[in-house]
Amino acid sequence: MSALEFEQMTKAWPPLSRAVRVPHTETEYRELVELLDHLTEEVGEDEDHPLASLMDVLAVLIERYE
Repeated sequence: MSALEFEQMTKAWPPLSRAVRVPHTETEYRELVELLDHLTEEVGEDEDHPLASLMDVLAVLIERYE
């Protein structure tokens, strides 16, 4: 990862971290499930969609809570 990519990631993460996080409560868990449901509707089976990998990340976070 280049310094520029790292800088861009550092700027992008704070707003994303409010939605993509390890759930510690039932409410946070439900919010992640809702987000995953929305992404599933949007992305569907399109593995080339820019948000497809986010679905994988959310699934892991949800599974960890369960």
